[in-house]
Amino acid sequence: MTDTKTALERLREDARHDDPASRPAHVEWRGLLTAGLGLLAFSICLFLVWQTASSLLVIFAGVLFAAFLDAAARTLAPVLPLNRVWRLTLVVLLLAAALTLGFVWGASKLPEQTRLLLKVMDEQVDVVQDHLLSFGVDLLGPDGGRNLATWLFPDHNSLFSHAQMILGGASSFLVNALVILFLGLLFAFDPAGHRDSLLLLVKPSYRPRARGVLNEMGLVLRLWFVGQVVRIVLMTLCTWVALYLVGLPGPFVLGLQAGLSNFVPYLGPLVAAVPIALVAMPFGVSVLAWAVIIYTIIQSVEGYVIGPLIQRQAVEIPPAWTLVAIVLLGALFGVMGLALAMPLVAIGRTAVLRFYVEDFLGDEVDTTARDGP
Repeated sequence: MTDTKTALERLREDARHDDPASRPAHVEWRGLLTAGLGLLAFSICLFLVWQTASSLLVIFAGVLFAAFLDAAARTLAPVLPLNRVWRLTLVVLLLAAALTLGFVWGASKLPEQTRLLLKVMDEQVDVVQDHLLSFGVDLLGPDGGRNLATWLFPDHNSLFSHAQMILGGASSFLVNALVILFLGLLFAFDPAGHRDSLLLLVKPSYRPRARGVLNEMGLVLRLWFVGQVVRIVLMTLCTWVALYLVGLPGPFVLGLQAGLSNFVPYLGPLVAAVPIALVAMPFGVSVLAWAVIIYTIIQSVEGYVIGPLIQRQAVEIPPAWTLVAIVLLGALFGVMGLALAMPLVAIGRTAVLRFYVEDFLGDEVDTTARDGP
């Protein structure tokens, strides 16, 4: 009986200590100060991320390139029983050789084909404008479709300023490309070291869980990037061969832009269809119909059959949310936002499921964690 009373007294004493009214004032102020400092730190982090968003996207592109190099090195493991560093070095050398050969081949053929296609599209935009004017619709403005160069340089007196803008954009693109290249190489040759340096910011008891989630994010990026490369190559080859058989000029350039458009889901393929239709218009209605129908069939098979089979293990996001992310990131960050929307959504989904849904909410998710070695 005495033990029972003692236990009840202890429970009442604990309840009195847990009562906010019985807490000392300095404890409450300490809790409020901690919450305020945490909110201030979070706000500062959001502000810094917003101000440096373009640079962070370049860094993320470097991480994505590192994931591709790592995936290629892992693919060679069953074939070449070499150290990972040697396999990665071989991948870099092969990639550099392929890019050099492609540049040498393309430097002699692509500029001519591109100029021809631009000329044809310029003329067909003019034809479309004339048809629209017959219905009272002035879509491009007076002489807007006569020459594509007038869209870039409407005022010839400001040609020098436009040249400066083009040179500045080209230099910025070159610098970003070099940063992405070197970041990708550094991350790929020492992924564990860079991952563990981030884990130092996490509480020691939670580091194994954070390490597993980061490994899963790396696997998602590898699967997504390799899948995108396979889709781009397949789409480029199929469209190239199909348009060559139809008889359109510059089939490789048209196929290449159709393949690269798959980097932006849903919106990219629609935009890629416009140059194909403009180039096919001078050859008559039958050629135009064949070109559009063949491109639609290839894009449908790739988008509804091949693409889901390739990406089913990497990205499992409803199409509506994917399109929302593409539109928002494209509006906020331009071309980089469009190109990196899907991988950002993929790793963001992984982080939300693991850290928030499972760890914070305590809910079980159907998908299982895929921890990399």
